[in-house]
Amino acid sequence: MEIPLLITAILCAIGGILGSVFPILPGPPLSFFALILLNFSGFSSFSFTFLLVAGAIAAILTVLDYILPSWIVNRFGGSKKGVIGSMIGLIVGSILLPFIGIIIGPFIGAFIGEFIAQNNALVALKAAFMTFVGFLISTGLKLGYTITIAYYIVQALMGQPVAPDYPII
Repeated sequence: MEIPLLITAILCAIGGILGSVFPILPGPPLSFFALILLNFSGFSSFSFTFLLVAGAIAAILTVLDYILPSWIVNRFGGSKKGVIGSMIGLIVGSILLPFIGIIIGPFIGAFIGEFIAQNNALVALKAAFMTFVGFLISTGLKLGYTITIAYYIVQALMGQPVAPDYPII
């Protein structure tokens, strides 16, 4: 049972990294689930405190992923159509141009969505840029978390100490 748990944990960690960029997969929760699976596999043992903190960060990032882009768009005069356009642009861009489309797709989609909503190219450009910034911040936070978790998993599999065992305060 240990080997299937290990393989599933590694696949979840990889899926977590991919999910940080592609909106189809929930990146941070998958990475956290990888830690849990690895903990139960017997190949590594993480402290309760470490798992608690990692889970809390995954939950916060998941909530921020939904709130941050919309908050940034609303803060700088954008609309819901810009956010929706950004998500559509991300999906279409990642299909048409796998690597560069992930970056330019949300911007183009947000611009089209904002132009439809505002019918003003300058306002749409500003809102699209802010939508893009919100997307980059959210993606960067998720990617940083999931890569860090993958690093901890690799360290644990190599027999290296993963994290200090701090008591809960």
